[in-house]
Parts: sequence; C-alpha cells; structure tokens
Amino acid sequence: MTQNLNQLAGRALMVDVPGDELTAADADFLRQLDARAICLFRRNVSSAERTRKLVADLKAVIGQDALIGIDQEGGAVMRTLFMPAAPSAMALGAIGSDTLAYQVGAAIARGLASLGINWNYAPVLDLNNNPRNPVIGERSFGADPVQAARLAGAWMAGHLSEGVATCVKHFPGHGDTHTDSHLALPIVDKSRTAIEQYELSPFHALIHQTPGLMSAHIVFPAFDNERPATLSPAILQTLLRDEWGYQGVTITDGMNMKAIRERWGQAQGTVMAVAAGADLSLVLQFSDEMADAKQALLAAVAAGTLPAARLAEADARVTAMARRYPAEVRPYSAEQEAADRALFAGAWARALTLVGEAQRPPLGSRVRLVLQADAPSDGVSEPGLAASVLIAKLAPLYALDVVSYTRRSELDWAKLPQDGVYTIVASTTRERYSAAERSSWRPHLHLALWNPYAAADLPCAALVSYGFADPALNAVVAWLKGELNATGQLPAPLDA
Repeated sequence: MTQNLNQLAGRALMVDVPGDELTAADADFLRQLDARAICLFRRNVSSAERTRKLVADLKAVIGQDALIGIDQEGGAVMRTLFMPAAPSAMALGAIGSDTLAYQVGAAIARGLASLGINWNYAPVLDLNNNPRNPVIGERSFGADPVQAARLAGAWMAGHLSEGVATCVKHFPGHGDTHTDSHLALPIVDKSRTAIEQYELSPFHALIHQTPGLMSAHIVFPAFDNERPATLSPAILQTLLRDEWGYQGVTITDGMNMKAIRERWGQAQGTVMAVAAGADLSLVLQFSDEMADAKQALLAAVAAGTLPAARLAEADARVTAMARRYPAEVRPYSAEQEAADRALFAGAWARALTLVGEAQRPPLGSRVRLVLQADAPSDGVSEPGLAASVLIAKLAPLYALDVVSYTRRSELDWAKLPQDGVYTIVASTTRERYSAAERSSWRPHLHLALWNPYAAADLPCAALVSYGFADPALNAVVAWLKGELNATGQLPAPLDA
C-alpha cells in the first residue's frame, strides 16, 4: 500500500521538463517522482521530429498511460512554430461559422496527434465581457455566451473526432478580470445569479462534452470568500461534481503562477487543490517544488487531512482519459498538412474586421509605419510580432518611413514630421493604449494585430486581425492591396 500510495501522489502531478530532449537526469527525476503527466511548452517542441522523439522518450519513462499536454489554442497561444498556424478563437467568433470551427478544431488535433500529444488545454470558454482584461482578449470566442458555447462546442467536437482530448478553461470564468493571475490574485465579486447566467453558461452547456477542465486562480466570493477556484471545494467539488455531475479530469492552472505560488506555494497549493477536488496539480518550473508537492500530498494523507481515496479517485479518472485518448503518433501526410494550412489561411482572411471607414494608402506611395521594435511574450502567449517581420510584409507595397520605439511612452507624437504622410500605427502587443496616447496619437489607420480591444483606443479606422500569425499578416497585406474585403464582425463590443 505504501508503494501504491507513493505512486498515486506522483501521478496527481503534471510537471514540465527543461528542453526538447529528455536527459538521463530528467528521466531519473521523473521516475523518482512517479509522474505520468507532462506539460509541453515552446522550448520542448522545436521540430516535429524532435517532439515525436521527446514524447517517445517520455512514454518510455512514465508509462503508456501517459498524458502529454500542451496549450494549442490557436492565435498567439500556439506552442509549435512548425505546425500550421491556427486562427484564434475570437477570429472564429468574427466569422461565426460552426462548420469552420469544427474544421479548425479537427485540424489542430490532427497536428497534435502527429506528434503523440494527447491533451490540449483548449478551448477557452472565458467570455469577453471586460475589454480591459489583460490576458484573455482574442483567446475568447466572444462576448455572447450562447454563440461562444456554440462555436466552442463545434471546435471541441472537431478536436475530439481526431482522438485528442480537450480541456475547457478557465473554470468558472476568467473573462471579467482586470488582473492577470500569473501576476496577482484576481477577484470577481458578482452575485451567484450573475455568474451562473453569464460566466458559467458556456461551461454548463459543454461540461459533459469535454474530457478535461482547467480551473482558474480567481476568487469568486459568491461561492468561496477566501479560496480561489483552484483551491475551493465549493467550486471544484460542490458545484462541478455534486451539482453538475462532472466526471472528467480536472486540472489546475499553473501552480507556479503568482496567484498561488506567492500565497500558498506549489506544494501546499497542490494539497489544497487535490483535497478540493482537482485530479491533477500543474506544478511547473521548479523541480524541487515538484518533489515537495509529492511529499506534501503524502504528508497530508499520513496526517489524515487528505483521504488516500481522493488520490485513487483522481488517478482512476486520469487513467481513463489517457486510455480513451492514447498518446500515440498518428500519420499526418504532407497533403493533409497543406490542406490544414489552407484552411487556417482562409479562416484568418475571413475573420479580418474593419472598424470604421478607411481609405487604403495608394500602392507605391510613401507611408509612415509606427510600431514597437520588439514584442516580448506576455507570460501566457508566445512573443508578439517583431517589427522586422511586419516591415518585410509592407516594404513591397510602400516607400516606408519606419518609426519604431522600445516603449510607447518613448514616442512623442508631436515630434513626428507634420508632412501629411499617410501614417499607420501597428499594435503588436496585447497592451492597451494609455490616456496620453489616446489623446495625442493621430494615425490614418490602425492595424490592431493582437488585442482587438486596442482598436477602440485611437481616433481612426482600425483593421483587426485577431492575431499576428503569418497567414493573418498575409490577409492584412491582401486587404491593403485591395484584393480582399474585411468581412469579419466583431464578436464583442469595443469600449471607447
């Protein structure tokens, strides 16, 4: 029983590994930890060939009932650079087609299955009811809970049809926050009725369709005054299990996020999450804290504060999902990959949305392009769009006068030449514009290439792409050349 309990504690953790190959030290650590669930990040997936080898090596160590997870939502949360670049959820919301959403979900899953990855932390069911949300934005299907659930349900059905498990997130809803839980602990202080009618609506509609669910590090006082959802029995057990009857796998969001790690620590947070009803604790980044989390679970069982049956129940759910969606590499022909790339490119083009009325600058004319030099990762998504990439896309169209900056506060708009040259501002980060920038910047056209809500910030027409993947930029270029009309419709209202 001692050895079995030791294994159960390790199998309640999902952890990460440092690189794109499994070293002997990594393998030894995973064996000692008894882990069987691994979360992959961009550093782990450098190429299809190396990723398949990494997955095979992981399975050789952690066993055939392995869970290999990844964030492959589409848009800016797309860990693989070598796979077709899928549209973001909000891009699909701008199109509004269930059929396309199904096709995109299936295509994303096909790519993951070709690598042996069997769990995708998607789709996002958070709703866009807070334009100042610093972390969701284009990751949501929109503001309307009915349409969001319909599109997310279609996306999920397509994804599951290709044999890769889904994981809806971030339960019970991360849409109405001003705070990023990577950096602090958000609070959504609304009535239970309001939360049930809005935030919870898509989750309730789709809960029995998804094999997996990820909790949010957010306090909802209507359910629990003290603990965030990840640590709350009232949310993970009473609401999700007892009232809704959910039998799938629940996993925490990353326990290394400051909302948890700075208050409870990954080890104690893991005990609290598993006791609350989570089946897997996502313990990341620090191997000593992974080992501590396992020992904390064992200590809690020994102390009688965590029933051993809770670990056994969690393990049984995870095993059932891993066997239903095995981590097996499946063929992905060059023809199918090309078809998926074309599907995604078509979706990016259909999503393109024009806010206001714009006059395109004549091809060959002089155009001033104002943009940030580099766009680092926001800690959730991958790095944004480097200035050099957009310049290379636009240089064949115009005689470019490029004005770049490191931080927006460095740019004094009044010091730009007042020569009447057509000026384009390109937004390549998730950041919204400040009051000072909103009052002084005066471009002719705004290319909102990441956060759609930035389109509300500047007093000019905006072209919204819902992402900066290469096919999205190609759609922007096609619009500028007059070869494409922007037919997308904003799936959420913008604020002024």
